[in-house]
Amino acid sequence: MTTVTRPTPDVRRRWWGLALIATAQFVVIMDTSIIGVALPDIQRALGFTPETLSWVFNAYVVAFGGLLLLGGRLSDLLGARKVFAAGWIVLLVGSVIAGLAGGVGVEIAGRVVQGAGAALIAPAALTLLITLFGGTADLPKAFAVYGAAAPIGGSVGVFLGGVLTEYAGWPWVFYVTVPIALVVLLLTGAALPSSQTGPTRSGRRRLDVGGALTSTLGLAALVFAIVRAPEVGWISPQTLVPLVGGAALLVAFLAIEARVREPLLRLSLLRRPLLGGANLAQLLLGAAWISMWYFLNLHLQNVLGATPFLAGAALLPMTALIVLGMTTVSPRLAARYGTRAMVTWGFVLLAAGLVWLAFAGQGAYAVAVLPASLVAAAGMALAFVPSLSAAISSAPQEDAGVASGLVNTSYQIGSALGLAVLIAVVSALPQPADGVDYGGGFLGAAIVAAVGALIALASLRAPRTR
Repeated sequence: MTTVTRPTPDVRRRWWGLALIATAQFVVIMDTSIIGVALPDIQRALGFTPETLSWVFNAYVVAFGGLLLLGGRLSDLLGARKVFAAGWIVLLVGSVIAGLAGGVGVEIAGRVVQGAGAALIAPAALTLLITLFGGTADLPKAFAVYGAAAPIGGSVGVFLGGVLTEYAGWPWVFYVTVPIALVVLLLTGAALPSSQTGPTRSGRRRLDVGGALTSTLGLAALVFAIVRAPEVGWISPQTLVPLVGGAALLVAFLAIEARVREPLLRLSLLRRPLLGGANLAQLLLGAAWISMWYFLNLHLQNVLGATPFLAGAALLPMTALIVLGMTTVSPRLAARYGTRAMVTWGFVLLAAGLVWLAFAGQGAYAVAVLPASLVAAAGMALAFVPSLSAAISSAPQEDAGVASGLVNTSYQIGSALGLAVLIAVVSALPQPADGVDYGGGFLGAAIVAAVGALIALASLRAPRTR
């Protein structure tokens, strides 16, 4: 079994390391949102059809979701700092390819490479966070900063995408990642600890090749089927074939993991109730929150008539509340009331805000949308960090990387599945003659959040966070 020696960095180095880790989370999420405003220009420049344009987004998601578990295990075997740095190099290369692309195929390939880089960065970043802050009183605060980086990345991506597309051109929504990657790579050696991995039971470190192939291909096939389903239909062969194939590959993955000596994912981890419940909470949070974000953007622009820039501005109060809640309120409440109470009440508030949004109609932003979005944001701020912390800290240290990959995979799969299903629901509902209504999407997300509250109440039975 792999063993990890945890260094004891000084306090200043620890916080510099957290800054790089939060930057990683920021960029990984920014790269999903920054392209939204640029899509029409990308379509005209490269010749995308309306049917294929979504793959500028989907290619990143498929690669990201499919490779996360492998990225987590590589972090355990090779050292989190090495994998973190390698991920930034891959992300940088993918960003250059996507920016220089002169055709559809190259653009999609660049996005796949970007997603692969993100899949190496995300679990390695969480492992490094545990290495830096594990066993210290600052761990909840570090999780809070990490969690707050995601909504900031989403909001900044919307703004930055609009500014860069209008004043510099669409390739710069990809090039902007390059200088960030160079700065992070320059500082990684000084700010982040190197994990010293020890030998396995067999005397040397091994990568479970069979498990890596079946899990990566299986997860990628599932994500591919999910994101494609609203476009081609849920019962279309183009959906069912990768869906069934992905499920079969994941069954084969479980069979392989039960037999190999050094598995990619030790199945005993899945029997830990807290880890399982926390991952399920992250999956449902992704399904509810990303769907709300998507439909709220559409509601602001297509129902209330906001420009993309104004729609991004309308999301800033929600983002600010999440940042404040995750960094100051959530750690204190978690220390007092424990993980289960925080995640349960977070889901309840998220569901309440979503129900409120479902009946916003054409009501004014300040009256119908802003307060509802703030209620939902408060729920996300309460639930995200405690469930993330529980998912990581409930795994043994030698499995920190794969646990990080697992929780990232849960959130990404939940996001893709929830959004695909709710887009299909909204498309099937009758629409008003004078416009469009996204109430069904908000109500569907509220149901997901309500189910999350029940599951959290039943499964997250653990001692209070210290």
